[in-house]
Amino acid sequence: MKLVAAARVRKAQEAVISSRPFVEKLVEFLYVINEQLQLDDIDVPLTNIRPVKKVAIVIITGDRGLCGGFNKAVIKKAENRMVELKDMGLDCVVISVGKKGNAYFRHRSNVSVIRCIEGEGFYTVKEAQTIADNVFSLFVSEEVDKVELVYTKFVSLVKSDPVIHTLLPLSMKGVICNENGMCVDAVEDELFRLTTNEGKMIVERDSVTFNKGELSPLMLFEQDPAQILDAMMPLYMNSQILRALQESFASEVAARMSAMSTATDNADELKKNLSVAYNQERQAKITGELLEIVAGAEALTQFD
Repeated sequence: MKLVAAARVRKAQEAVISSRPFVEKLVEFLYVINEQLQLDDIDVPLTNIRPVKKVAIVIITGDRGLCGGFNKAVIKKAENRMVELKDMGLDCVVISVGKKGNAYFRHRSNVSVIRCIEGEGFYTVKEAQTIADNVFSLFVSEEVDKVELVYTKFVSLVKSDPVIHTLLPLSMKGVICNENGMCVDAVEDELFRLTTNEGKMIVERDSVTFNKGELSPLMLFEQDPAQILDAMMPLYMNSQILRALQESFASEVAARMSAMSTATDNADELKKNLSVAYNQERQAKITGELLEIVAGAEALTQFD
């Protein structure tokens, strides 16, 4: 299983690395367009910021086990976030992705699960589109006021971190609040980890200035900015969700490879220890039999 996981992790890692530049540039572009629209007071449904009463959390887990604490870590992250939201007086609903998460949350009566989605190994645009359709309908119909992704971010073959990522609305950190004006952004929200101080990455709870620069004056748009944003927001949602699925899958197979490597090393160590114990027991038994033979021969000599 270690070799199988190693073969799959390379494909998953390449998918993650190749998708990151496009997604980051897309978000950067949409931020600039969205800022311009807010200055012009143009309404775009997917960027509307309203007082938060209900939050939808998309939780991405694995489809199989034998991957160490991978599934447990992301589920714990999601449960901690749900407790935090409830302490703020907010309701939350769950869209569960992955067989392990589905099986876990089905038996939790205190968790409102509105949709369970299962993939078939490597996630594709099809699964991302299914999740995006559910998220879109919930947010536009105002059933929820905020959508968050909870998934495992792929860092390296030996390290991965569960993170919280704000999907909707597209906004700056610190501006999404509940009815009492309290910020409801996660402290470690992955989407907003771009604030720095003296070269070190930091996260601030209050509203921050997000320097994204200006569009090139040579760039011309044939359509109205609102039309461009309406056309690109579905692409934004699909790309963000697909990236989260790919990151989670890469983290899962890397965790499985590491777990199988550890299991192999433990099995080798156990085999070695058992061999030593067996040899010690065998030598003790042989030594005991030799002593009995020598003692018997000595007794016969004394009798003669």
